[in-house]
Amino acid sequence: MNAVSLADAKAHLSELVDRVEAGASIDITRRGKAVARLTAVAPPRKPVDVRLLRALTASMPPQPDGAADLVRSMRDDDRY
Repeated sequence: MNAVSLADAKAHLSELVDRVEAGASIDITRRGKAVARLTAVAPPRKPVDVRLLRALTASMPPQPDGAADLVRSMRDDDRY
């Protein structure tokens, strides 16, 4: 995390926003003390189309073994 004085933040706001978009988090300081933090905004989550999800899962063939059996076989087969 980087710290930038308030005066530098005012002078270089566009550059700071570009750095935040790239994944950085920047603290803004006043007289050496952190007073604000610039972070990227999380993109809004897409709503799940329940009808489409149900159609997809209905079209999938049933698995012969349960999940526990699958994990157990994967674990046991990979031992050497």
